[in-house]
Amino acid sequence: MALNYERITTPEMLEDAIGVRFTVFVDEQKVPADEERDEYDDTPESCHHFLVTDNGKAIGAGRWKEYEPGVAKMQRIAVLLPYRGTGVGRQLLATMEADAKAEGYSASFLGAQCTAEGFYHKLGYETEPGEPFLDAGIPHVNMRKQL
Repeated sequence: MALNYERITTPEMLEDAIGVRFTVFVDEQKVPADEERDEYDDTPESCHHFLVTDNGKAIGAGRWKEYEPGVAKMQRIAVLLPYRGTGVGRQLLATMEADAKAEGYSASFLGAQCTAEGFYHKLGYETEPGEPFLDAGIPHVNMRKQL
């Protein structure tokens, strides 16, 4: 594998990232297509978008935006099925966290699918108090980590 993790800078890269997200969230998890894409996907500058490629093929995507002062919200983290469990998601999130830290953020926040809660725990995230909630019909919990 020749993996590349990078900040999205072109509309073409953004469409590749959204393609990965649609495969994971819409096709696999049955999230309604009209809920997957939002105003933060309009341009590469609308959010801090990231793309993972393997020999030029888009295999992972994620984005972050400001949640509250000093806190970055990680969102739409998706890795294609053949690449799950290989460290791609861990490295993608680490790349996004490093970018947020470089921009002056001191904490990372995310709404994790309950099935991924253990994955994020291993990466230093703590589950916040409160009951799981539904997002796009999927149970989630809020998690936070100091950067």
